[in-house]
Amino acid sequence: MAVEKHKWEFKARFRRHAFGWRSQPAMMRIKEAVAEIKKVAKKDPVLAAEGAIAFLERVSPALEHVDSSSGAIGNAVNNAIAALVPIIANAPGDAKTREKWLERLYEAHQDAQIPDIEWLADHRGDQCAASEVLAERADRLIRIPRMALSPDPNLRGHFHGTSMCLSALFRAGRYDEIVDLVSGDRVIWPYKEWAVKALIAQGKRAEALRYAEGCRNPWASDIAIDRLCEEILLSSGMIEEAYSRYGLRANQAGTYLATFRAVAKKYPHKPASEILNDLVETTPGQEGKWFAAAKDAGLYADALALASRTPCDPKTLARAARDFGEKEPAFAIAAGLLAFHWLVQGYGYEITGADVRDAYRATMAAAEHRGMSGEVKVQIRELIAEHEGGFVAKVLGRELGM
Repeated sequence: MAVEKHKWEFKARFRRHAFGWRSQPAMMRIKEAVAEIKKVAKKDPVLAAEGAIAFLERVSPALEHVDSSSGAIGNAVNNAIAALVPIIANAPGDAKTREKWLERLYEAHQDAQIPDIEWLADHRGDQCAASEVLAERADRLIRIPRMALSPDPNLRGHFHGTSMCLSALFRAGRYDEIVDLVSGDRVIWPYKEWAVKALIAQGKRAEALRYAEGCRNPWASDIAIDRLCEEILLSSGMIEEAYSRYGLRANQAGTYLATFRAVAKKYPHKPASEILNDLVETTPGQEGKWFAAAKDAGLYADALALASRTPCDPKTLARAARDFGEKEPAFAIAAGLLAFHWLVQGYGYEITGADVRDAYRATMAAAEHRGMSGEVKVQIRELIAEHEGGFVAKVLGRELGM
């Protein structure tokens, strides 16, 4: 009765097409819903599991029109799933109750018009929890995936429950069945990945590594394979091999700085300069884009050298001049001058007069700390004079007496 009487606040907010196209309101509501369910879980785990399932039933229809081009809404949903699946799995429901939960989740995944809850299938084994439910689910689901993954073109096809089946088999410890099920040449990597995990679970790490490498093809995600292979080597204590073979590729992030940080965090024994140099070599012709990473690591000379070789965002250089004007004025001055070097050549995205003046103020402030105001002003004037009549000259010409 407690479940029926409880009023979930998130339910009214997750109606079909509730959020239009804007992702920010939807992401905020997702976080609120997860927080509400987590709070209930502290007092009533079964009620919280019911709430988690109700949320997962509603989230896909509510987000159908939301702009997902940036990937932010997908990440928000994936994070919600990661937080809610343990609540469902750990709730003390009996086999009959858990079977009902699984049916509701299965239908939610099947009916989803967008892929926001696709990741839910990968947690199928965790959702089952009880061993008897797990075994029954795996046996029930496996029939269709056997046909869907068959080499016979008359049987082969897409089945949305394939990942669910593989997850349930994995949780049940039926590793050989997984490897056999996905053995076909036409099976896609997300399914093959379960075979790699199954081999790892059996302690066959070398075989798992070879299997994963053998899955590379034009349609498989190289970075996903790299990450799993890296994980295999790291868990085997083969840190240097993991770094040399996969470390730089497996940790690619949204920005050059984020990539550097990800690699440095995973391989803390490596000198920052070595990681930086190795990463720079992976992007020939884009050395300037590693400026922020070098600066972040305190490699100021390297940062300036990189920003001198190929274009670097003038705004990034100007921020460095501003932020380091007092503690590293020599570096700040050089960064500011490089900002003007690239500004006068037309580099930078949507540069405005305000951006030019900000770069000038930051550079001159750093110059004052070094007692070099006059000298630096002359250098800026000379840089601008080479492109007389250009945008930068128009903004600063009067101030520089041009």
